[in-house]
Amino acid sequence: MPDRMRPRHWPKASYDPKYDPMVDAGPGHNRDHAPTYWIGTAGAPPEDDGPVSEDMDVDVVVIGSGYTGLSTAIHLAKEHGIKATVLEANTVAWGCSTRNGGQAQISSGRLKRSQWIQRWGVDMAKKMHAEVCEAFELFNDLIGSEDIDCDPQTGGHFYLAHREKVMPNLEKECQLLNETFGYGSRMIGRDELHERYVRDQEACGAMWEPDGTSIHAAKLAFSYVRLARKLGAKVHTASPVMGWKVKNGMHHLTTPGGTVRAGAVALATAGYTPPGLDNRTKHRLMPILSNSIVTRPLTDDEKAECGFQTKSPLTDTRTLRHYYRFLPDDRVQIGSRSAITGRDAENPKHLALLRKGLHRKFPALTDVDLDYSWWGWVDVSHDMMPRVYQPDPDRTVYYAMGYGGNGVMYSAQAGKRLAQIVAGKKIEVDLPIFNSPLPSHGILTPFRRLGQRIMYPYYYVKDEIL
Repeated sequence: MPDRMRPRHWPKASYDPKYDPMVDAGPGHNRDHAPTYWIGTAGAPPEDDGPVSEDMDVDVVVIGSGYTGLSTAIHLAKEHGIKATVLEANTVAWGCSTRNGGQAQISSGRLKRSQWIQRWGVDMAKKMHAEVCEAFELFNDLIGSEDIDCDPQTGGHFYLAHREKVMPNLEKECQLLNETFGYGSRMIGRDELHERYVRDQEACGAMWEPDGTSIHAAKLAFSYVRLARKLGAKVHTASPVMGWKVKNGMHHLTTPGGTVRAGAVALATAGYTPPGLDNRTKHRLMPILSNSIVTRPLTDDEKAECGFQTKSPLTDTRTLRHYYRFLPDDRVQIGSRSAITGRDAENPKHLALLRKGLHRKFPALTDVDLDYSWWGWVDVSHDMMPRVYQPDPDRTVYYAMGYGGNGVMYSAQAGKRLAQIVAGKKIEVDLPIFNSPLPSHGILTPFRRLGQRIMYPYYYVKDEIL
């Protein structure tokens, strides 16, 4: 593109609370971060390589500077000697990676182990479990290294029964984990839960999983940026992909500041994937809004009433689940599902519902002041499981996405796996998440949000009444 025709770099744009990946053509250009607790307490963002400012030739482009994209860049450099070029439309780690709940669990999608067995059979489910266990080891190695500073709090994950009727199914899942997968989960009764861990007033008991870690979401993302650049990767912010053509096998990606020509492209855009970015990811994910709030620091009396003796991640058993934790600075963070559209995201009724959830669990926090409130898009796939995949064997385009809200931990492994296939190496593990594409919603595609409007009330009745 001639210089005289090239758009100038835009100044920093403000955060757009109504952004909607199903409606907007793209995520924007140089937009600021959402006003999350993580951004407010992480300190200054790390240095990056600024916007693309000239045409360039590179080996690999990674689109998206969140956990997955940065893990891909890190593992391309560490394990394959490839120095990737990361393109980010806005500010670094602008999407899911600085808007999540900071919970690392031993999961990779929305399905439980029993659902893996129903779908794939016991043998494949065991392979999937081994993959997730390996992923947690990788994640632990990463956050335990001198290059990563993310305030980890270990202690396992608590899966809380929000009603007595849920306990039998939770006990069956616990038994399955132990007997079929050899995993050391255990059931905890209400009295033990309240005495030793947390005084959640609606919890009737819990299943405890030994692998679970709370982290500072933005500090983790920022550490990934520093490590990727230390290993030789380039991270270009304010560089949205505005056009994409393939010429003689090379990908020509047009950004406001120049065209980036690459031999391969890895997509790591998750819930913020623009519909026009690539046909192989178009409408393959259902972006779902999740709300999150953080209270002011609790008083000593409030802490005693809430009984927090763990900073581990906690999740309840609702279909529209609540996930929460006690933060190192004595605040409580809690999140759950939110509006259906970006246009409705600021509607105060969604905040009121989340407050109601907090108050049910901790009556002492009724009307507690909030210091932070935000929302972000979760990348839910049609079959509730992620994919790391090359959709066309004749085209050097790859993607990793679809975690369904469980990507904090598994994104590290997904980036490692994505780096493998970008580098031309086969993934040795035969799993559906590696050998099949993100499924299409088919003829239901135009009606997905209508379905959401129907299902949310049903889930509420199922969770709270039936």
